[in-house]
Amino acid sequence: MRLELGDLAVYPAHGVGRIEAMEQRTISGRSYDFYVMRILDNGMKIMIPSQNINDIGLRPLIKKTQVKKVYALLKNPPVKFSDTVNWNRRHRDYMDKIKTGSLLDVAAVLRELLTMRAEKDLSFGERKLLDMVRILLVKEVSLACGKSEEAIEAEVNSFFPPPKTAV
Repeated sequence: MRLELGDLAVYPAHGVGRIEAMEQRTISGRSYDFYVMRILDNGMKIMIPSQNINDIGLRPLIKKTQVKKVYALLKNPPVKFSDTVNWNRRHRDYMDKIKTGSLLDVAAVLRELLTMRAEKDLSFGERKLLDMVRILLVKEVSLACGKSEEAIEAEVNSFFPPPKTAV
């Protein structure tokens, strides 16, 4: 993948960013080319060695035509999650999926957490992870479709039952 100044790309687990610069740095006597990316959601600056972009999973935004596939996955109920698996194990599995950089994997995590939220109260860690994957998915789909983030979030929420309310 070749990136140009101003291109949008997805950095796994961090979200969509814009390529702001291409720099050359000398480290231990060797010269390396870097992409300088600024994450749109939080303004974080990331320097990515150009020879590593495929290894880290940097990828272009999904196309508008691929959004249907993401929505189909969200609408398809997940296999029943297991309450017997402890939170730490689920969290590790979720993070492994998120780090792949695939929006379909992010959508699968979002689907499971939103389904789980309808059945039980989520722990603090689960709620934090839910917020993170929601932001990752909504931002990318919003940019791919040219719609507002609020509209995309409303569409995604419409696929799931409301959260379980405490009695």
